[in-house]
Amino acid sequence: MQTINILIVILLSLGAIQGLVFGIILLKSTKKNKMANRLLAVLLILLSYRLLVQIMRLFGLGLYDSWYYIILDLSWVHGALLYAYVISQTRQEFSFERKHCIHLIPLAVQIAFSVFVRIQNLYWDGTRESLSWAGYWGYWVWMNQPTIYIVASGLIVFYAYQAEKLLVTPSKGLILGIGRLKWLKTIITSFKLYFVVVFLLLVGDLIYVKLTTNAYYFYFTRFYYYPFFIGISLLTYWIGIEGFRRKDLDDISYKVALEPEKEAQLMIVAKALEKSMCEQRLFKDPDLSLNKTAEALQVKPYLLSQALNEILNTKFNDYLNAFRIAEVQALLLKPEKSKHNLLTLAFEAGFNSKSSFNRSVNKQLGISPSELRNQVK
Repeated sequence: MQTINILIVILLSLGAIQGLVFGIILLKSTKKNKMANRLLAVLLILLSYRLLVQIMRLFGLGLYDSWYYIILDLSWVHGALLYAYVISQTRQEFSFERKHCIHLIPLAVQIAFSVFVRIQNLYWDGTRESLSWAGYWGYWVWMNQPTIYIVASGLIVFYAYQAEKLLVTPSKGLILGIGRLKWLKTIITSFKLYFVVVFLLLVGDLIYVKLTTNAYYFYFTRFYYYPFFIGISLLTYWIGIEGFRRKDLDDISYKVALEPEKEAQLMIVAKALEKSMCEQRLFKDPDLSLNKTAEALQVKPYLLSQALNEILNTKFNDYLNAFRIAEVQALLLKPEKSKHNLLTLAFEAGFNSKSSFNRSVNKQLGISPSELRNQVK
């Protein structure tokens, strides 16, 4: 086996083994997030098996046998699994219902089309005339073009966008912890960006070849074929580790729905708070407290606390420090301030200690203060 093939086998094996190991562990998880862990496990196992099939192909094993086709028949379900995983991570109780069957339609279409194409092998005698019009073109589109991958990539991108909407407009009263929200945003973004690139590459390459050459197009021999699977391997490897680390996340809760009049009252307080922070820049006061802010807004402290919890879904210190961090970032963009010590800018923005600034940057942005300057640049 050539050196390049050995390297490909190693890279694909890393993702396949990692995905299978953590997939099996998550599948057997009986603690928190049981449904979510099982959905992620199925996604990992399917991706891992696809990688294993590709490894076997490099060794000349299992080519076009039943197992090879079975995994192809499941590739259009990856996007729906990602979407279902996000749903289950944003609900305290989630179970498969009849309304969810609509997300299995692409899978049913893929299986039906794949079976139809494989049946053509019974009639094929080496000539085009031995197949019907539908049989010939069906086989040509399905087997000689990257149709399966184009549709699969498009579905993953579509479902990634749908999953993002779940985070932007969660169920009324739903509160997602920072850890869970950050993880879901990361996995959605990773799938979305990677498969947008894959989709554009597949379609762009196909159009380019068709318009510029008369060469026979066969996607197995295209330059992106194995890099595509290496990307899948790296994605599977990473999801396995991170999904396992977060299998027992316990940072989701629900609030009791507010009465319309109470909600309207708290909305007014929340808007007044935001206006005071933006226009009066109260956050720059290092001694600012909940009571002091309530006094400036001329409202009761308990109403301000309720507005933060019920309307803004945050705590006073987190809300306050978000403005201060934004101010530090704004100061770093000013030429006359950009060379100043970071702690000096933090004090100017309203922080009253180095430890408070460090904790806030790490909590709000997920980075260390030393990385903040480079991030702004």
